[in-house]
Amino acid sequence: MSQGLIQGLSDTHTVANPPRRNFLKFAATISATTAGGMVLSISLPALSQSKQTQAYTEPNAKQDILAPNAFIKIDANGVVTMIMPKVEMGQGVYTSIPMLLAEELEVDVQTVKLEHAPPNDKLYADAMLGAQVTGGSTSIRALWDPMRQAGAVCRTLLISAAAQKWKVEPSACHAKSGVVYHDASGRHLGYGELVKVASTLPVPKEVPLKDPKDFKLIGTSARRLDTPDKVNGLAKFGIDAAPDKVKFAIIATSPVFGGKLISVDDSRALKMPGVLQVVKADNAVAVIGIHTWAAKRGLGALDIKWDEGKSTDVTTSDLINDLREAAKKPGAVAKKEGNATKAFKSASKTHAVVYEQPFLAHATMEPMNCTVEVGATGCDIWVGTQIPTFAQGMAAKTLGIPVEKVRLHNFLIGGGFGRRLEFDGVVQAVKIAKQVKGPVKVIWTREEDIQHDMFRPYYYDRVSAGLDADGKPVAWSHRIVGSSIMARFAPPAVKNGVDPDAVEVSADPPYELPNLYVDYVRVEPRDVPTAFWRGVGPTRGTFVVESFIDELAHLANVDPVKYRLDLLDKTPRLKTALQTAVSKSDWGQPLAKGKGRGVSVMHAFGTFLAMVVDITVNDQGEVKVDRVVSAVDCGLTVNPNTVIAQIEGGIIFGLTAVLHNEITIKHGRVEQNNFSDYRIMRINEAPAIDVHLIKSAEAPGGIGEPGTAAIGAALANAVFSATGKRIRKLPIGNQLQA
Repeated sequence: MSQGLIQGLSDTHTVANPPRRNFLKFAATISATTAGGMVLSISLPALSQSKQTQAYTEPNAKQDILAPNAFIKIDANGVVTMIMPKVEMGQGVYTSIPMLLAEELEVDVQTVKLEHAPPNDKLYADAMLGAQVTGGSTSIRALWDPMRQAGAVCRTLLISAAAQKWKVEPSACHAKSGVVYHDASGRHLGYGELVKVASTLPVPKEVPLKDPKDFKLIGTSARRLDTPDKVNGLAKFGIDAAPDKVKFAIIATSPVFGGKLISVDDSRALKMPGVLQVVKADNAVAVIGIHTWAAKRGLGALDIKWDEGKSTDVTTSDLINDLREAAKKPGAVAKKEGNATKAFKSASKTHAVVYEQPFLAHATMEPMNCTVEVGATGCDIWVGTQIPTFAQGMAAKTLGIPVEKVRLHNFLIGGGFGRRLEFDGVVQAVKIAKQVKGPVKVIWTREEDIQHDMFRPYYYDRVSAGLDADGKPVAWSHRIVGSSIMARFAPPAVKNGVDPDAVEVSADPPYELPNLYVDYVRVEPRDVPTAFWRGVGPTRGTFVVESFIDELAHLANVDPVKYRLDLLDKTPRLKTALQTAVSKSDWGQPLAKGKGRGVSVMHAFGTFLAMVVDITVNDQGEVKVDRVVSAVDCGLTVNPNTVIAQIEGGIIFGLTAVLHNEITIKHGRVEQNNFSDYRIMRINEAPAIDVHLIKSAEAPGGIGEPGTAAIGAALANAVFSATGKRIRKLPIGNQLQA
């Protein structure tokens, strides 16, 4: 989920060091299901830094626990527990965010224990997103000041408690490694010995934070706190939830988009060993069993009749034609600078192309799952979700009960990529659980997951440029045609017909373009549900902008790197990133036959990044990515290990999609159904990856999505270098092996 999600939701609130967009209230109207038509309007409260550090008292809190805010508690044994407002999806926030706290609290981050935060927007909303959401590469950016402030407030209270005990001034004391020392006498007390007194002291609203030059932990490569339990099997993901006497459900949904259930004959299924029950939920059927295998076998024994509806004749080509026709008409203006129409008329040369990017599935490693128990006292939900409060709210609405009667237990996530920003699976599981006695775990098969995902939209981009006699762009026009995810996810963000996510990067390219015109045409793909996909707007926008700028460099007969550098004066951090990546790569060195080298840059999520990709293309048109060199300026780096890992993972994720992936539709059905035909890059196909971090004193930028956003264009440009063929339609494999 990109920060483009939130553009325009409010113009009244400013947070410290805002990257570009801020707001006071996230008023989101969210479609609960892809076909059910249920709508929930959620108005979320504002969250300022001062509110994030106000005193917080747990229910039935004891006096031997210090809990001055919602993020931290210290017990009488000195054990520090952090209440984590974000969810760990593999991106490393369960280490980097505790590092912020530990830095100011003066404790070893490896000793910090973690607890999932309960759903609570008042206490745990992301100040950049306005809700308790993990997405948009905002975790560090949003918590950079508040989490350090939470640690500093707690440290201040502990020092004050020690000073009170010793009858000295707090300024005569300091904290180190979980102990408060009196400098003059050498006396010392551990944090645990101070919590009782500290918990009685008034909580300061704000205290001074460390100067970055004094950081001891931030900027170091800390070991991941979540790794040991993931290695030894103790880590708990949503799919591991195991409440007492849990049953298991496997589902089948209408194979055609928009289809409905007519009837189901379950007589054979109910005779099978381990099958307990068959239930219906909207356009789906679920078989309940004593284990997943029994439920899966029972599902295969059902005789289901579907009303396939009006979409049975829909194919991918129909949806592309819809986009192509829509692209002939002007759209809502996203950006207008200068006079592009006039500049085109005076240009020495013009160039116009179309780029197409396909539907994509998320295909998370952990299959979609949700465990629910509906009882007399309310509802319990065990799930890994990026949107705990939204999921809780929709469950309450589905059941018609107060939200406080829905107890949501969040878990680690085995891959989100935007899929778990949706709650369709939670709503479906609640509807099934209403009909089952006791807890039931609903698990989607891989086939169900891929064929009934909420897909990255198909995008159709028309781009044209006018060049002067030296080949520099004097006019630039870009029309983006595709689905508006924001119109469903957060309607207030769509202003004057412009979806801010769909046009991100495209409407604000990093280059000096004196006459720029960008517009957006919304076209919904009939009944195909669409959703955010890792990197969202910046991923699709960067592919188009960076592919097209490469084409212009070729027309101008100028080296692609030099061409970019000459246009990047207005974005100096990006210019430095490009120069760094090039200096660390083999750019300019001769290439053998079949070899190619491509480049791209990206500025989004508060991060500046450049990539150089080396590839080999064989006689059959198969692409092997040999090496990726990336230079990253993400501001002040909290944990370099995490940044490098995220860039590496983002590159692999992006390469997989750009090389192989697409969702195609025939007779209203998704044709792909598993990793056999929705291919994932294998370990032997992974390239060597060199990541170079640029030292910066700027506020931290986001890092979860930039690697995915930047890699596509660099790879496509490398293919042109190797073959002379421009890649304007993805995936690349289809274009070279056709």
